[in-house]
This record gives sequence, structure tokens and C-alpha cells, in this order.
Amino acid sequence: MNMMNLSLPKRQAKPRRHGITVLIDNGVPLELFRDSIRSAADYIDYVKFGWGTCLVTPFLEEKMAVLREHDVHFFFGGTLFEKFLSQKKVDEFLNLCHGYHAAFIEISNGTLAISNREKARFIREFSKDFFVFSEVGSKDAQVSMEQDAAQWVEYIQEDLEAGAYKVITEARETGSSGICCSKGEIRDDIIEDILNSGINLKDVIFEAPNKKLQTCFIQRAGSDVNLANIPFADPISLETLRLGLRSDTFYTFEREGIK
Repeated sequence: MNMMNLSLPKRQAKPRRHGITVLIDNGVPLELFRDSIRSAADYIDYVKFGWGTCLVTPFLEEKMAVLREHDVHFFFGGTLFEKFLSQKKVDEFLNLCHGYHAAFIEISNGTLAISNREKARFIREFSKDFFVFSEVGSKDAQVSMEQDAAQWVEYIQEDLEAGAYKVITEARETGSSGICCSKGEIRDDIIEDILNSGINLKDVIFEAPNKKLQTCFIQRAGSDVNLANIPFADPISLETLRLGLRSDTFYTFEREGIK
């Protein structure tokens, strides 16, 4: 693509190990889904079929065919795993994933009250057959506020040691829990501790469902930060944020002396 010889951050081509973008499908109509993927496939690495939408959304297999055509991977939301686990039907969850030839799965404890150690046990077991995205942080804003930054770092490290391919930091699709406060304020203490922990940021994905969060993570962790829960309307606009082509990040990379 012609960038008119502008000095912009260099972005990896797909398949990317970092700088990845994960869209969330919350029931997007098929034609909108198809057009969105086709229009921005170069900037989309994964689509998460959020929560348990894969059980009720029509045209699921057609959507998966679109993703395969454009080299975009998919996985099912972690809440679906938690629902199966709550009913002691984890084997059926695995059968569902195998039935759709899923290479990636998400394991979380954002709703179901299981310990991170127990979640790590599932990560260790499932990573034998899948690339596992784990998720840290509660969907309950009050529970989240009781988890300090040190616990977040500990849980991320525990998940990675258990075999997680990447660890996702919870923010919900509203940016109102997990790494955010209930009113949407970003919990700077958690972000700073993660950035200063020595954890390789290539192994962490920050949920960033709105421009405020996207801008925050790009400014603090660079254009190649991994971002998830991106709405279907946002992959192109997010890419311009990553490249410093919007006012929000206009000077971010100029100050860093991008050549």
C-alpha cells in the first residue's frame, strides 16, 4: 500500500506474532460480517464469537468460511467455556471446538468463581490440542476492584507458565470492568505493573473496545500492542491510530523518532 513515503511505524504483515487485532462478533449480520472482513482483512488477525453467540447465531459456518478465505482465525468467547464448566460438560465444550475445527480456544474465569490455579489446570490440559487464549480479570466491576495490580501480574504469569498462547486482560465489550473501573476509567496501576513486570508484551492482549482504550494502549505500549474486543466498525480506524494518522496518536511516534 502506498503511504506516500511518510515516516510511519513499521507493521508486520500477517501472520503476525504481535500487533494483532481481535474483532468481537456479537451477532453481526452475515453480509455486514462478510463485507467487513473482506474490506479490512489485512488488519484483522482473529474474530472472537463473543460469549455463547456461536450457539444461537445463524450462518455460523458461512462466517467461518469467510474467515478461512481471508486468513483470519476464530475462537469462541470464554464465557461459553465457563457455561459448559458450570454444568460439568467440559468434554462437550471440547467436542464443539473440535467439531468446528477450532485451532484456538479461550479459557476464562470472569463470571464463574473458580480460582486462577484451577483455570491454569485447564489451560495446561487444553494446550495439548489447542492454542489457548486465557483471560485474566472479572466481569464483575466490584470483584475487579478488589484485585490489585500484583495479582493481575501473578495471574498472567501463572497462565503463561501453564501454556497459554496469549493472555487477554478483561475490559468487557463496554470497557467497564476488569482493567477498567465501572465508569470506564482506566486502572493505571495495573497497566504500569504489567508494563514493568518483565512479561513479554507479545504474550499479552489488552481488551480495548473503544477509542479511549485503544489510544491509551498504543501510547503506552507502542503501535504493535495486541488489542482485542475491537468492534466490527473499527479495524481501519484502529490501524490509523497504530500508525499515528489520527490526532489522538499524531505525535506519539514523532516524539519517538520514527524514521
